[in-house]
Amino acid sequence: MDLNKVMIIGNVTRDPEAKTTPQGTNVTSFSIATNMVWTDKNGTKQEKAEFHNIVAWRKLAEICAQYLKKGSKIYLEGRLQTRSWDDPSGVKKYRTEIIAENMIMLDRAQGANNQSANFNTNSDTDSTQVEAPSDEEEINVDEIPF
Repeated sequence: MDLNKVMIIGNVTRDPEAKTTPQGTNVTSFSIATNMVWTDKNGTKQEKAEFHNIVAWRKLAEICAQYLKKGSKIYLEGRLQTRSWDDPSGVKKYRTEIIAENMIMLDRAQGANNQSANFNTNSDTDSTQVEAPSDEEEINVDEIPF
């Protein structure tokens, strides 16, 4: 059994770039930064950012292009894919990307009851499910009687 699954939470580092293939399929690319913070053996706080190239297809590509912008915080699920090509001088180049399958916007949207939206696409079909939050009031943990 094999598994190729990626789950990350991070910030969009550049505005998404939307394109359409010659066959009419929508594709959007952008990148996400994930940060790691730790304390080294000397007690010094260390930070490191990792940058991930993201590619979304079809309906999810349209959604990413429409709603995401530089600085947006998102949760993203997908799979890793490495592609290769020869540059003009004949040197083989490689690029590893995350092919997006599910995206949840974590930013608090203005005018949307301060809730996030979940965008899920199945790569085998063109269908995309949008799970909008319900209109129920948010539960405050401090108000639970037990």
